[in-house]
Amino acid sequence: MFEKINNATAKPAVWSKYTADVLWTDSHIAKQMLEFHLNPALSLASRTSPFIDESVAWLVSEFKLNETSKVIDFGCGPGLYTHRLKAKNIGTVVGLDFSKNSLKHATTQAEQAGLDIEYNYGNYLEYSDSRKFDLITLVMCDLCALSPKQRSKLYGKFRSLLAPNGSIALDVYTETRFANQNESLNLEKNSMNGFWSNKDYWCIQSSFKYEDEKVTLDLYAISQEDKEWTVFNWLQYFTVETLSQELDAHGLEIKRAYSDLKGAPFIDGDEMALVIGHK
Repeated sequence: MFEKINNATAKPAVWSKYTADVLWTDSHIAKQMLEFHLNPALSLASRTSPFIDESVAWLVSEFKLNETSKVIDFGCGPGLYTHRLKAKNIGTVVGLDFSKNSLKHATTQAEQAGLDIEYNYGNYLEYSDSRKFDLITLVMCDLCALSPKQRSKLYGKFRSLLAPNGSIALDVYTETRFANQNESLNLEKNSMNGFWSNKDYWCIQSSFKYEDEKVTLDLYAISQEDKEWTVFNWLQYFTVETLSQELDAHGLEIKRAYSDLKGAPFIDGDEMALVIGHK
């Protein structure tokens, strides 16, 4: 028992293991994630409904989107952004996601509303397309969950998909937010209201900070009667300068910075939104 607890709470090397697929491929957890997405009052997996309404209105105005525009949303989830964009008569709207559960909901909603939205299932890091898009979106600070190697691959993907005068709109967590994170250790039965399983379990949650890399890890060691498993939830935190350095190697640059994807003027806070384009 001592050795098990020691192993479960040991601080791993930064970005040493990646388990994000568990959130979308485990049927129970995927159902929980979808419920978080669809709750209009919560901003755990998606922004609140009023925020998304304002955000979509800003995107359409800021990037002058119309019936000839092509837009692609990386990590579209249940289609909260794509559905609203197409409802505003945007020409081509494409959504990519790794959750079959979320895409099933998105597709059903689009069909019921008579909206022609293209949804693609799979890891968006592997997506390919011959079309060039006027706007690429990556919302809910999804970029922060990717390792440096994965981010590099994504930037290359963005560059290949982006129209000559196109834009990328995304948001990220800041180093200001990182400074306020704390390391912690918690043991709880059926933690997070049974989020991890519909059967009884114990969860050891260890939260770690990596000061040099500006990364945090929430490590969940879950023990059930018949199995044990771990989930690694990594987050990278950025400044405009550090993100600019990563983008530069891929021929991309930050054009404008805001506080959020509603276009609020940039101030130092927990998050920032960025408009990125070709150099």
